[in-house]
Amino acid sequence: MAIEIGRREFIAALGGAAAWPFGARGQQAVLPVIGFLNSGSSNSSSAAPQNTAAFRRGLNEGGYVEGKNVAIEYRWAENRYDRLPELAADLVRHRVAVIVATGGPPAGLAAKAATATIPIVFLMGADPVKLGLVTSFNRPEANVTGVSFLIATLGPKRLELMRELVPRSGLIALIMNPNNPASQAELVDVQTAATALAQNLLVLKIATEHDFEPAFATLAEKRADALLISSDGLFTDRRAQIVEMAARNAIPALYPLREFVDVGGLLSYGTSLTDAYRQVGVYTAQMLKGAKPADLPVIQPTKFELVINLKTARTLGIEIPSKFLVAAADIIE
Repeated sequence: MAIEIGRREFIAALGGAAAWPFGARGQQAVLPVIGFLNSGSSNSSSAAPQNTAAFRRGLNEGGYVEGKNVAIEYRWAENRYDRLPELAADLVRHRVAVIVATGGPPAGLAAKAATATIPIVFLMGADPVKLGLVTSFNRPEANVTGVSFLIATLGPKRLELMRELVPRSGLIALIMNPNNPASQAELVDVQTAATALAQNLLVLKIATEHDFEPAFATLAEKRADALLISSDGLFTDRRAQIVEMAARNAIPALYPLREFVDVGGLLSYGTSLTDAYRQVGVYTAQMLKGAKPADLPVIQPTKFELVINLKTARTLGIEIPSKFLVAAADIIE
């Protein structure tokens, strides 16, 4: 009799388990985790909100929705590049499925140094082959691939455009971040182009938010006629400040991304940052489905865009050449 009662109790217990709410059992599922590493800031005034939204759109295209079938661990260096190695190591300790390294070369290099096994998808404006992140664009090899929108290689072209815009420029200033591994190559390219054009170049180095005021004071003191901004996550985050300081000094400036022009900058020449983040999301979704980084070529831009802010041009008293207007992908009135 005792055995029979035990059997009935066991069957009843099974029935109870079958009656558990589906949600309670669903909570046992473990979602794959993406480690999102960025060299910049997460605050609302930075480029972060629109960039992460674009990244999530790319994930959605691949069938992944944050909080539903994938989780994301965000790590922000707040423009302190020296923090990136520890942040990358922290994501490795969390055993994330993929590391997304964005905000420029420092994040990608930190992620690669932290792991040789976890797939890494980078996003940068520099050449990843020259930086040693991948062996080639078509066959990245190892555990790293990503998107390189190559805006850091456009320094000479931006110098050429600025000379056409302000043909009597006695001195053109270039702002660069010495802490960015890609900046030295960009600087060399621009200096080489300036020498070929017999153009005087003033190099201003900005590594932290405290360097902006001294740099622009030097720019005013030296009476620079025009300004070029190199590609860097700190500058993108601080784009509103840079644009405001250029306006305060009444100096025409050419930027690497349209995000600067959207907040009042004069003009930009580069590629779409938000679309690059979307493409990173698409590649990340493929990694979650089992794709190998070595089998996915590094994505490169197919077109470069000139964006012009005519309101700013009028304020500066600059007449935009007709060839610029014809070539522009977008004109902000």
